Amino acid sequence: MNVLVLNGFLGAGKTTLLKRLMVQSRERGVSLAVVVNDMSEQDVDALTIAQTEFFEKDDHGLQSIHSCVLSSRQGIEKLQQALEAILANGQPDLLVIETSGSCHPMPLVEFFSTRPRFKLGGVLTLVDGAMIDQDYGSGQQILPIMQHNVQNEQRDTTNLLVEQVMFCSHLLLTKADRVEPDRLQLVAKSLHDLNPYVTVVSVPFGNLPIDDVLAMPEYDYHRVEQLIRELKPALEAETDADRPYNLATRVVEDDRPFHPQRLWDTCNHYLGQYIHRSKGFFYLASRDDVSLLWNQAAAGVSLELVGYWRAAVLEDEDNGLDDFEIEGLRERLKNETGRFGDRRCHLTVIGDESQVDWFVAALSECFLTEDEIRHWRSGGEFSDPWPDDYVTRTY
Repeated sequence: MNVLVLNGFLGAGKTTLLKRLMVQSRERGVSLAVVVNDMSEQDVDALTIAQTEFFEKDDHGLQSIHSCVLSSRQGIEKLQQALEAILANGQPDLLVIETSGSCHPMPLVEFFSTRPRFKLGGVLTLVDGAMIDQDYGSGQQILPIMQHNVQNEQRDTTNLLVEQVMFCSHLLLTKADRVEPDRLQLVAKSLHDLNPYVTVVSVPFGNLPIDDVLAMPEYDYHRVEQLIRELKPALEAETDADRPYNLATRVVEDDRPFHPQRLWDTCNHYLGQYIHRSKGFFYLASRDDVSLLWNQAAAGVSLELVGYWRAAVLEDEDNGLDDFEIEGLRERLKNETGRFGDRRCHLTVIGDESQVDWFVAALSECFLTEDEIRHWRSGGEFSDPWPDDYVTRTY
């Protein structure tokens, strides 16, 4: 079975690429299975993939590994179980594994090197070009920070980023459209210096041809043998950790909507280098009929329309439903515990443990106060600077 691993730091665009490959596989008649790894409890990536038309409900071709990092011992054990579930229902042409952003590729490389039934065709490392430009001075600071870590015998997210690049067979640069051309060249050179065996290819919006994926030769295990020997002692100390590299995960959950202006201001003032990723579902007081997908990586925030809240549909006098459908919605809403029907906000925030609580506290201040709730429920309006088209913006 051909296996493709999508690796890369938090928010690099792995899910976008996966969705593009799924669309192409259907168009080309390629049978595809997917394993999605998400270190958050909410498992947002798998939920968004499951909502596509590609997989049916309870389809064994989509396996989710969440609440842990795939490179941990627990993650590898769950991967074995996921592969068994997929193979029990036939052998697809291509298996794509989307790792969590905190996943180190070495344990996966070792795993597939001892399983001849699987052909590891590529370890694709996706790197957010805008993040490298902003956080690492167009990549010029990566090696100095790495050298400092080595001298001080410490490991952090820079080590992870560098080692993800060093293990890859293909290096894909994402979000290049957000970087000035001269700075982009510096980014590409700095990444190529980390792994001169591969080329740096810009992939806009996940547009990687699936034919190129299927034509990839088997991963060159021999090239990384020395690297594995050097890193193995440090990695073995990390394989039991589901939150390595000083990463911390927090969950923001509430049945209240966000105040749109305060949320906008918080994103502009509090999003920094050490808040690597946040994602989940939420709603705004100014748009309380729709469920939105929140997707943040570094300083970029994307809003995506997911659907309509059942409570909002019932509140709409012109919903177009018959009595039977209305009664069905009411029955489903009886099981909801929130004050506002099925409306709720549930975000997972991943960042450096020294900074994540600060940002979470700022987010929590964005929920409506009780006075604002009364204003909202009486039909009051709120200033809303968020774009109407729900496309990606950098704030």
